[in-house]
Amino acid sequence: MSQIRILPENLANQIAAGEVVERPASVVKELVENSIDAGAANLTVQVEGGGASLIRVIDDGRGMDQDDILLSLERHATSKLVNVEQLNQITTLGFRGEAVPSIASVSRLSITSRLPGVELGNRVEVRFGKVVKVHEMGCRVGTVVEMRDLFGNVPARKKFLKTPRTELSHIEEVLRGYALVRPELALNYSVNGREVISLPAAVSGGIAARLRSILGCDSGQKLVGVGALSEDNGVSISGYLLPPDHFSGQSANLRVFVNGRPVRDRLITHAVAEGLRNYLMKGRRPAGVLYVDLPPVAVDVNVHPAKQEIRFHKANAVHRLIVTAVGEAMTEFQNDLKDSVFGALSSTPLSQRPLTAVPPMAIPPSESTATSEKSLVDPFEQNSADLPGDVYDRISTELIAPALSEPEPSRFEAASGAAVPEARKPRDRVPPAYSATAGGKLAEAAEEVGTGRLRIIGQLLDTYILCEGEDGLVAIDQHAAQERLIFERLKREFGAGRVASQALLFHLTMEFGLDEISILEDSAEEIARMGIDIREFGGNTYVLKAVPAVMSKVPPEEILRGVFDQFSGAGGGRGRGDLARRLDNILSGMACKAAIKARQLLSAAEMKGLLDEMAANNVFSHCPHGRPVVRKFPAAEVKKWFYRT
Repeated sequence: MSQIRILPENLANQIAAGEVVERPASVVKELVENSIDAGAANLTVQVEGGGASLIRVIDDGRGMDQDDILLSLERHATSKLVNVEQLNQITTLGFRGEAVPSIASVSRLSITSRLPGVELGNRVEVRFGKVVKVHEMGCRVGTVVEMRDLFGNVPARKKFLKTPRTELSHIEEVLRGYALVRPELALNYSVNGREVISLPAAVSGGIAARLRSILGCDSGQKLVGVGALSEDNGVSISGYLLPPDHFSGQSANLRVFVNGRPVRDRLITHAVAEGLRNYLMKGRRPAGVLYVDLPPVAVDVNVHPAKQEIRFHKANAVHRLIVTAVGEAMTEFQNDLKDSVFGALSSTPLSQRPLTAVPPMAIPPSESTATSEKSLVDPFEQNSADLPGDVYDRISTELIAPALSEPEPSRFEAASGAAVPEARKPRDRVPPAYSATAGGKLAEAAEEVGTGRLRIIGQLLDTYILCEGEDGLVAIDQHAAQERLIFERLKREFGAGRVASQALLFHLTMEFGLDEISILEDSAEEIARMGIDIREFGGNTYVLKAVPAVMSKVPPEEILRGVFDQFSGAGGGRGRGDLARRLDNILSGMACKAAIKARQLLSAAEMKGLLDEMAANNVFSHCPHGRPVVRKFPAAEVKKWFYRT
């Protein structure tokens, strides 16, 4: 007797249901996809009991006659595929023909539908896979699918469902996804008779308006528009991301759609994160909506029973395009932010200023430190925008960090007549002088101090520069701001061949272990390009001759420790992407150590110098670790604080 036998149809459907119907949200997904494929313009989803008791999906699509309703209950029955060739060019959301019979096998299902131009519709009732009633009835054009008592005949599956709240959150996430991929679709969702989502068709504003509505953002929420097109591969990228410092709420995650299909794809998520590198804080995730459209033959959507995973035929090309598109979008975001904060400025961007292989401020070993310091130009005695490119480079790489780490007595203190301590500690400060004739506003020699539209008010907690903007209050984190500026300059110099270095007046002899020596040998080229001149002296002894110019005030041991930490085994793999991330981490660490510190008192001229450099730089919105640099408080919001609205 044969040991192999054909499974009964109902049992086969239940096995298929195990692949397609994981939870109530799976049912909603399949039914909503069918409604969209049927051309629905209005969609209503009603749920009771966390989805296990009732799921009702109502659409105004094309509808079905009685024969089509009965055929839809058969496995592998579909109106969306005719021949094998179409399998490689899928343009619909559903195509397997498994969803409806799978759902019907584990629930009590009814389908009511009417075609346009027909007086009566038809209703079919199914109880756990068996058709129990078929009849005509009056109904609206379109289709209504009701599913009750999910997993009523397989209690072992039902006990694995989570709490109603958890199941409802999964259903809501499914609906939010389709609301974003189809902004022209009007969507209503209710739970136990209570309306949860009500989205009219987004006629104006499109995806941006729908995204703001779903995330609960106001119309003033700045979004980062993403767009790119590869003519070679026919791949287009579009969508909107939330700024990197967005509030990471429940709805604030990245939703990805490929050819209109919601998918979970690690390659795309990784590409977006790479494009946001040095903008996104550790632990934060990209948020927004991204659409990838490409020829159907270039993507395989048939690799997962629930069609939630895909496979690109040229994955690397898609990855590169997304990284580039997100990076360019962030550059445009910077330009918009710069214009809103500073206004139109005529200064030349730093990226367009020439870089010198050996900075003019490098101290030759034969010269004394005292002699070199006497020849330095005070960066705060003139507007940095009016300086020649080479002098500007000298100021940024050699003077700003050293000058601000040991600030001279500010003219504010001189005006107050207070004595200045010889060695200032973070909180050893004298309150700045306020001019009564200026209406209580901070003034220095009766002249306004600022950059572009910003007028400097003063310093808060010796950490934040407060400014009056065109429409409210602007707060700037002084450490994060200069950290980003130095980081960008280091990246440009590294990319041009070598970071500007500062020769040590006295060479430093250091001994290293085998692991550290291995790093110095294997990564000698990258370390030299960072402006670190370290050479073998003999045995395990090395001589450090120069350090990055911006870090001339940082202990050399601390500089090398950061390099060793990143190039060690804990720093990541040895692929090209891993190396790029390590180099970014090293340069950002160097910038962090060289930048102005929090709780460091600045003079008005020093604050203005920092703002001038921000206004001249192409990137300044976030520090390399992702912390925001600028916060704006509109005048209307400030008035609300004091109930003046």
